[in-house]
Order: sequence, then structure tokens, then C-alpha cells
Amino acid sequence: MDGSCRPACSPPATSDTPPSDTARAGSTVVPVSVLVDLQGVGVTMADRSLFADLSVTVSTGDRLGIVGINGTGKSTLLRVLAGSLEPDAGAVRRGRGTRTVFLGQTPELPAGTVGDAVGDGWEAAAALDRLGMASFVDADVSTLSGGQAKRVALARVLAAPSELLILDEPTNHLDLAAVAWLEDWMVAYPGGLVLVSHDRYLLDRVTTRMLELDRGASYLHEGGYASYLEGKAEREEHAASAESTRRNLARTELAWLRRGAKARSRKPQARVTAAKALIGQKAAEAARPDGLELEVSMARLGDKVIECSGVGFAYDPATPILRHVDLLIGPGDRLGVVGANGTGKTTLLDVLAAKRSPTIGSIEFGPTVVVGYYDQHGKELDPDARVQEVVAGPHRTPGSLSDIALMKRFWFTGNLPFTRVSSLSGGERRRLQLLAVLAAKPNVLLLDEPTNDLDLDTLRILEDFLDDWPGTLIVVSHDRAFLDRTIETVLVVGPDGVAPVPGGLESWLAEMLAPPARKTPEPKPVAAPTQPRTADGPPVGRRLRDTEKQIAKLGRQRDKLHDTLVATTDHVELTRLGAELRAIQNELEATEEQWLALAEEAEG
Repeated sequence: MDGSCRPACSPPATSDTPPSDTARAGSTVVPVSVLVDLQGVGVTMADRSLFADLSVTVSTGDRLGIVGINGTGKSTLLRVLAGSLEPDAGAVRRGRGTRTVFLGQTPELPAGTVGDAVGDGWEAAAALDRLGMASFVDADVSTLSGGQAKRVALARVLAAPSELLILDEPTNHLDLAAVAWLEDWMVAYPGGLVLVSHDRYLLDRVTTRMLELDRGASYLHEGGYASYLEGKAEREEHAASAESTRRNLARTELAWLRRGAKARSRKPQARVTAAKALIGQKAAEAARPDGLELEVSMARLGDKVIECSGVGFAYDPATPILRHVDLLIGPGDRLGVVGANGTGKTTLLDVLAAKRSPTIGSIEFGPTVVVGYYDQHGKELDPDARVQEVVAGPHRTPGSLSDIALMKRFWFTGNLPFTRVSSLSGGERRRLQLLAVLAAKPNVLLLDEPTNDLDLDTLRILEDFLDDWPGTLIVVSHDRAFLDRTIETVLVVGPDGVAPVPGGLESWLAEMLAPPARKTPEPKPVAAPTQPRTADGPPVGRRLRDTEKQIAKLGRQRDKLHDTLVATTDHVELTRLGAELRAIQNELEATEEQWLALAEEAEG
């Protein structure tokens, strides 16, 4: 284990390893024993080392989260822990009688029905029900979509008896209620748990240790997701301080070497060699060459963006997927779409992206609308195409200077621009799909589960970009942290249409997780508002919506300024930031007063 953080390793597990302690899970006392022990493990790909000299032990009751940028070997390490891949170096020892179950990124199911694959015990039935697959118990697994197959595979591993559970992105293709249930299940699981996930809420609640993979090195952080962030920040600060010290020493040694020839002739050769080596050193390269620059220009949006009137969609008229969709989407709207699996969230985005035509009702697009659609699976990427060909698209020559600059901003450097899509990792394909969508300069951005297979660094920077992006944003996601950062209005898709959620995301989740008898009635769909145009110009409803967006924007600016202020020690900068914060606060209060006046006008 590289770095200053090292694992508190238990003794290596052998066939004779006895239980060493006990851990309590609920009312059950569970023996604590070493489940899997890695010592000096390394895996090398054709062009680079993924990780080397990695040592970590997982015992009963451990909750280990693994993080790192795409391509650092997270999924490979899970396969080593699960025993489906032999490392190139080091030793792997397993505890006596340890039953290990593994959920990979690509689901693997045996032939037959869903019921055959998962089993017939109550645990299997409960998992299928909570994951929204109970109605598929008699379906053949060959007929399932990718998302359905992943949920069945998850139910299969949760229902299997095990002491060690290894999960690769288990929340992919789950709805928010299923994610909340899975969190509770993981907290109660008595064995050892290892997971890779982009869900920051889940990591923060479930994990007790975090293993970070970074450019071949590994760092173990005691504690959950917050401890990983703190440890990473401290390491980066230490590296910056060490580089500053090295530069100062190099300047001193350089001055010493440059003294007269007579003085140099008396210098010990060992010190001369050391001085030259010090001067020649370079700071460690960042994991990625530059920050992810997502500044993409876009055409201006007019007042009309998308209007849906009575929209519905059905493959079979007897079983419609969408119905009664009445939406008036305006410029700058930031909408989050939630709902149980199978209610038609992706179908709604397909209709809004004009990938599917509604089978009933009408949809109108504004004359300046340019839609960019970032879908779940990246189906449009040709596996035989090279990265630079995908970026250029069908109408431009690959490898132009502008495309090279764009690929560098998205960390496609070195040999990656010439790599075929089929050779990319899942996260790299998702990042390439995002690049291809934004390169088209859309002003309406549709994101369907954008957090699937993206690493946490990319997610944070994408969120920062969306904070200031002026276009219209519509997001389907199960990631609560991403929704909290990027949207202002929550829409729920249900059997009776699409409706806004009073109280937002937390209110909807509380309703979904409440016992059936205590659930409140589902809100009725809201039709596109038809309000009279006032003498001042636009309808009151539109002015209210614009004012709400301005309040949200000012609130984000205020929060950013506050965070910057807290981290600043320079007195001149403190004065400037304080004045700017007061100005933003005053503008926010005035805008809130304006909203109240408009609300009274609308009621009158």
C-alpha cells in the first residue's frame, strides 16, 4: 500500500485462519474473521500498470469503498478480490469457508427464467420486489433489457448466502426508492462488503474505509467518503508543499554550482551529482493533465422551448408507457425527472429528444432549439470507430487542431484519441459520449442517468459546469447528490402523467418509502399553464418561473462566495469578497420580494 495511509492489516488469511473476534449485526452475533487478504498485489495492462504493491485485508463487518478516476483499475481489483482474476504479482489468501458473491458491471445470468436465476426463497422474492422485478419472475432472462438484467443480477447476489459481498456500481439502473432500500440492506449486512460506486450519499452512509487508486498507487483512508476527501486534500497539499521546498533547494544548489570555476573544482563530486539531480527533478504529474474544461458555446434560446400537450406513447395501445403529459418547458428551466422503474422516464426523454414520436398528443419545439441527448447506454457509439472519429462526427475530418484541444480537455490524451471505442472502459465511453454531445453545442440538454460509470472527479466538474450553464436542462437520475446540485424542479412520472412534486426530492422519497397505508394521494398532473398576458409583457406564471430561477442562481452564487470567503486569509481579498457577498445577499432579498409580489398578483 503506497502513501502515508496504510491498512491496519489483520494476519494473512489461510485455510487455518480461525475467527478472531465477534461483531454484532442487529440482534445476531457474527464471528469476525479474515475473509480475503491481498499482499503486494499488482496488475499490469498492455500499456501501463494499473496498481502495484497493493495490500489490504477485508474482514467480517468491514465496509470498504473503492474510488479512483476511470481506468485506474477499480473493477479489475474487484475481480481479483472475487477470485475471477489472478494478479500478475503478489499473493491472495482467502478465509476458510468464505462464501464470496460478486456483482460485476456487466450482468451474468444463467439461462432460464428470472425465478430460476434468483432462487425461490423469501430473500429472493423480497429482493426482486424491492428492485422492481417481481412481475418478471417468469420472464426468460434472454428477453430482459440491460438495466433489467442488472437488477436481476443484483437480486441474485443479495439473495445468495455469503460472508463476502463484492459489488461493482450496484445502484446503476435503480430508482431512488430502490437505492434507499439497498442502503438499508447494506448497513444491516453482517458480512464483509466491498463496493465501487459513484453514489456519494451511499458511500458516505455505508462505508467505514475507503481505498483510493491513483496512478498505480493506493491509499487507504480510515472512515467513510468524507475521510477519503480529507485524506486526498491533505496529500495534495503535502505534495504542493514538498514541490515548493524542492524548488527552493534547487535554487540554492543552482547558485552554489554557479560560483566560480575555482570554487567548483573543490566541490565534492557527490554533492555536485546530487545538486544536478535535484535541479533536474520534476513535480509529479497530475492524474489528469488539466481541469475538465466544459465551456461550450450554444445558440440563444427563444421564449418557446418545448411544449407537450396530451402526449402519450405506447408500443401496444392496450398498455401505454406514457400518458397525459402536459408540459411547458421554458428557457433556463432545470428539471429533474423521477419515478419508479418502468414508468417511462427514459421514454419521456426519447420523446423530448425527438427520437420517438408520440402516439397521441402533440409536441412543439422552439425554432432555435438544439437538443443534446446524453442517453443511458451510449448506443450510438460505433465500437469500431476511433475516439477522434467520434469527436469529429460524420461531417468533419478527424484530428483537427480544435478537436485535439477538445479531446485534451476531456482527458483523451496520449494514445486514447486513436483507440477504438470497443477498447475503452465503461467510464471512458461515457465520458466520450458526453464530449460528443457537448461538441454539438446544444442549448437543451437531456441527461439520462448521467452518473452511471462516470468517476467522481468527472461528476463534480460536470456539476460545476451545469451550475453556470444557461441552457435548459432535463435530468433523469437516481443520484441524489447530482440532483441536489443541478436541478430546481422535480417532476414525477406516474401512470396518470407527469406532475411537479410539492416539497421536492426529499418529499417524494419520503412518500415512496412510507408504508402503503400512510402514503398521501399522488398529485394530479399539471397542464401547461395558460395565464393572461399582463400589460408589463409575459404572463405572470412565466415571470414567476423566471424569478424562481433567478433566486436559485443567486443562492448558488451566495453559497460559492461564502465557501470562498471561509477559505480565504488575505485581508484585501476578504474585504472584496465580503462586499460582493453583501451585494449578492441584497439582490437575493430584493428578488424574493419581487417573487412575493408576483405570487400575490397571480392569486388576484
